Amino acid sequence: MTLMAPFPQFDLLRVLLRISDSSRQNKLDEALQSLKSQERSSATMLLESQILFRLNKMDACIDIYQNLPKPKIESVEVNSVAGLVAAGRASEVKRMMDKLGVKANNSFELAYNSACSLIELNKYTDAEQLLLVARRIGQETMVSDNFPEDEIENELAPISVQLAYVQQLLGHKQEAIEAYTDIIKQDLADELSLAVAVNNLIALRGPRDVSDGLRKFDRLREKDKQNFHLAPGVDLKLFSKQRESIYVNRVLLLLHANKMDQARELVAALPDMFPDSVTPALLQAAVFVRENKAGKAEDILGQFSEKFPDKSKVVLLARAQVAAAAGHPHIAAESLAKIPDIQHMPATVATLVSLKERAGDIDGAAAVLDAAINWWSNAMTEDNKLTVLMQEAASFKLRHGREEDAARLYEELVKSHGSVEALVGLVTTVARVDVKKAEAYEKKLKPLPGLKAVDVNSLEKTSGAKHDEGISHVRITETYEEGKSKAKSKKKRKRKPKYPKGFDPANPGPPPDPERWLPKRERSSYRPKRKDKRAAQVRGSQGSVARDKHEAGATSNTSNSKSNQTTTSKGASQNAVAEPSKPSSSKSRKKSRN
Repeated sequence: MTLMAPFPQFDLLRVLLRISDSSRQNKLDEALQSLKSQERSSATMLLESQILFRLNKMDACIDIYQNLPKPKIESVEVNSVAGLVAAGRASEVKRMMDKLGVKANNSFELAYNSACSLIELNKYTDAEQLLLVARRIGQETMVSDNFPEDEIENELAPISVQLAYVQQLLGHKQEAIEAYTDIIKQDLADELSLAVAVNNLIALRGPRDVSDGLRKFDRLREKDKQNFHLAPGVDLKLFSKQRESIYVNRVLLLLHANKMDQARELVAALPDMFPDSVTPALLQAAVFVRENKAGKAEDILGQFSEKFPDKSKVVLLARAQVAAAAGHPHIAAESLAKIPDIQHMPATVATLVSLKERAGDIDGAAAVLDAAINWWSNAMTEDNKLTVLMQEAASFKLRHGREEDAARLYEELVKSHGSVEALVGLVTTVARVDVKKAEAYEKKLKPLPGLKAVDVNSLEKTSGAKHDEGISHVRITETYEEGKSKAKSKKKRKRKPKYPKGFDPANPGPPPDPERWLPKRERSSYRPKRKDKRAAQVRGSQGSVARDKHEAGATSNTSNSKSNQTTTSKGASQNAVAEPSKPSSSKSRKKSRN
């Protein structure tokens, strides 16, 4: 994000008020046309440069700044640096500042924009130091001017966001996440800084916590519209690339959240918002791939590449990837073949050969290799890939039964580079076609050490060693058993037993009960408790046995006579039964006394 200093105030002519009002309403084209009909002056030129900056026409904006007469406006150098950075011409900033005779620490805005140019040049440490200087200068300047603290925070918010971005580029992700989070929690009035902080935080975190990312994006949306659209205050201040980045990240979050309807609606609106960008076509293809509609994704990418051939490289690469993943090698190879500036690269050649092999087009694969060899043969580069390609081409042709072509390639490699691998391949290949020629090349191979005592002719006449499966199996089994026994012997290690405290192994005493760990019911010494059978013969309530004296006496006489006739064991059982009925017998005794 590049900071533009507040537009300087002028005593403009009344005729320019309508132009400025159109610019504030974002009718930039109308404002520019109105401005061209006015007399050219420093004021009109400066206003025109600002409009061109808002229209993202940076080169024209910079030309006007450079053609301005010696200005009395303090912020021209600030806006000039901002324009150069936005136009991708950061390398010209230092030369321009030297020409104007200004230094980066003249103001916090100029220090900020100079730091942005260092970021574009990948000088992240220098940019961080300059951003810290910009924040210090800005704080000192605004404190001396009696600015309120909240206004100081808003003015310095872009510097805080850019410092977090530098931390992100330096690989300090956790510090960057904390900085972005603090900026978002402050709820600053600077909508531009808030939008950049939200977008960068979501891009840094990736697909983690998708719902939180969508909620943060909702803070930037226009409340009255059902579909996602940036609020006017945010939309007008962002560059086209910044707006596109926010919409792209929003779509990616929706895809991760599996909210396909919302993603489809947002992607459908992007081509009208960014007609010169390839991103909407890529996102449409991504939605179709997520819906398992690879064919439609291939069609959309193919149509875009035909409509915009100058922007088709990325689209064709994406189409090749989608087709290869979907099992369409013909379409993938066709897409790669339409990118002329990468046809000779080894990675592209290997991919094309593999795709054409999968498609069964062996002739086409061989033609790709031949074309690459021809290109590198005529290329005047230090890092020449001709040897690698010729080696792979010879191996490919030998694998597909084209021995003569493979032998020719190997022969060229031997003559030009003297490669031993190529000589071995040449001998192997030519032996299939011309044995005498193969023997001639074989003599060029260096003899292997240690093979002089071996008689090759007698070795060829022998029938060779006979393979006895039984013996080999027995040997393998014996070897395995030996290894297994060795492993077991290593694992078994005698250790001194650990005894309880105070135990003397010389006088262990009586052995412990072997059944001590068994439950009591399972031990041999267990005897169940005898159930009390007298309780089972009690009938009725306690007072139901009361009778008059005659019945009680008869009953007692009968019981006494029966008791005299019973055995000792029966008497014992009666005593057991009569015991619970003692209270009732006591009641009967009380009645007999009366």
